[in-house]
Amino acid sequence: MKYARIVVLSACACFASAALGQQPAANSLNNWSEFHRTTMTRNNPYEKTLGITNVKNLELKWSYTVDVYGTGGAAVVNGVVYVGLGNGQLVALDSTTGSKLWSYQTGNSIWSFPAVANGVVYFGSSDNNVYALNASSGALLWSYTTGGPANAGPAIVSGVVYIGSVDGKLYALNASTGALLWSFTTGAETFSSPAVVGGGVYFGSEDGNVYALNASTGAPLWSFTTGDGVYASPAVANGVVYVGSRDSIMYALNASTGALQWSYKTGGQVNGSPAVANGTVYFAAEDFNAYAVNASTGARIWIHKLFNFPDSGLSVANGVTYVTANTGRTSALNAKTGSLLWSYQTTFPLSPSIVNGMVFIGDNWTGSVYAFGLK
Repeated sequence: MKYARIVVLSACACFASAALGQQPAANSLNNWSEFHRTTMTRNNPYEKTLGITNVKNLELKWSYTVDVYGTGGAAVVNGVVYVGLGNGQLVALDSTTGSKLWSYQTGNSIWSFPAVANGVVYFGSSDNNVYALNASSGALLWSYTTGGPANAGPAIVSGVVYIGSVDGKLYALNASTGALLWSFTTGAETFSSPAVVGGGVYFGSEDGNVYALNASTGAPLWSFTTGDGVYASPAVANGVVYVGSRDSIMYALNASTGALQWSYKTGGQVNGSPAVANGTVYFAAEDFNAYAVNASTGARIWIHKLFNFPDSGLSVANGVTYVTANTGRTSALNAKTGSLLWSYQTTFPLSPSIVNGMVFIGDNWTGSVYAFGLK
């Protein structure tokens, strides 16, 4: 299913280290709390356990399966994995064992990548609602009804929930109460998870535009028209918005003005979201390739052939780039060279989350969540 991925989807995870058999020191910065992670770049700079020298030793630690079609990406916070499932449940799993801590039932499938902030987990559902639950108990705090399935992953910044919907709108909701602060209407569905940086909200729409809005008011700051729909979620770093389009191009736009800085043409649609780290932009296209390009110039650094086309976001942590493909292959690549370090076969894995020496992915076709750790 083309649209069956979490575009919204985003951990002082204090669980046992697979390598040492001991609990690592708590690091409140080493979280994967929403689709973009908290840096808006899908990069975890605080990951120090798992890297290029030992990623080859990853093995499956546990899996959680509900045998239904559909799941999303995993947020990992304080030793708990939060993920939405095709049966409409948002589940909280122990990150060490995979045992279920609690679940909350919505009225339809959940493709939205959850976001966790201040003890609350936020997500959208295909039942046309945005939910806020107590992260410890799963108790409902509030819900807000949108005009269509809220399949995008939310971003939580300064007490505001930003989330897109199939009704073509981006909503800004009060994170404490769920009250509508403002909404902005695009010309088509909005699957793109917004990136909120420096008072701006950046996201794409199937109408082919990349939008920048004032985060406080929703007033438009600028828009940039691509050659096709923008399904991907943008990454923002150093004043530049990086976003792909179905027109097979990765764009770098000035975050203040929307002016084109550079573009990189691939051989297939760019529906997965990029990751940015150490002056490099990592992304994949439906020409079966993963790319690394210079973040300032767009010059290609390396290209890696995948086993099939990717439709989800890449992730970066401690010198390793993680990418998934629709054949079910999750690959770990050397971020500097693009060489293959490790791979694992499932069916349809989604955007990986890397926290405290563990890799967590949801699998769209089997309704499974997988956790990998060091031998």
